[in-house]
Amino acid sequence: MAQTSIEWTELTWNPVTGCTKISAGCKFCYAEVMTKRLKAMGVEKYQAGFKKVRIHEDALGIPYTWKKSKVVFVNSMSDLFHKDVPLEFIQKVFQVMKDNGQHVFQVLTKRADRLAEISHLLPWAHNIWMGVSVEDDRVLDRIDFLRQTGAKVKFLSCEPLIGPLPNMNLDGIDWVIVGGESGHKPRPMDPEWVLDIQEQCQAAKVAFFFKQWGGKNKKKAGRKLNGQTFNEMPDVELDKFI
Repeated sequence: MAQTSIEWTELTWNPVTGCTKISAGCKFCYAEVMTKRLKAMGVEKYQAGFKKVRIHEDALGIPYTWKKSKVVFVNSMSDLFHKDVPLEFIQKVFQVMKDNGQHVFQVLTKRADRLAEISHLLPWAHNIWMGVSVEDDRVLDRIDFLRQTGAKVKFLSCEPLIGPLPNMNLDGIDWVIVGGESGHKPRPMDPEWVLDIQEQCQAAKVAFFFKQWGGKNKKKAGRKLNGQTFNEMPDVELDKFI
């Protein structure tokens, strides 16, 4: 478990580490940069490097120790649906999330095809929010794969947004996050792309969250859109913590 500065969550939980790049959104991967840093610091969990996918059975017990309800981003340092993560381990992660119904678990993948393929084998619960990354119109099919899953709350992460996404089919989608790329060589994000997505969400009555403009100085660029901060999130009733 780790505190995080990600605006739409509270904690990160990483039962899997390591990944490989599969689309344009992966070019300047945050997790790859962080893995190098943590490896250099001597953190054992990251000593195999970014390209080596590792599962961490010892991490499965962590959510049972949280005493207050949390909003948790699952696998910020990997992709739970990577081909090198065994189905049995994915099922274990889902069972942990289901067991801890007082928390919201946000799972995000770029491997939406595998997600859809094994969805019927997973123990879905009300508190598991499932999302796919949609960085440009070349990966719009991920939304259709997401719709095939058993997730009660389905969301899109359009970050880094590197192209327009006009006329998205938002049927069955509960939440859309949009953000620009940050780092040393960020690809630019056209404000018109963001405004168009916000208008699509408004028309479809989908919660819209604008995370950041990005750029080399993301703090200075801020996260206001037309002078407004968009922090909308889906509503979900959690189990009461006893």
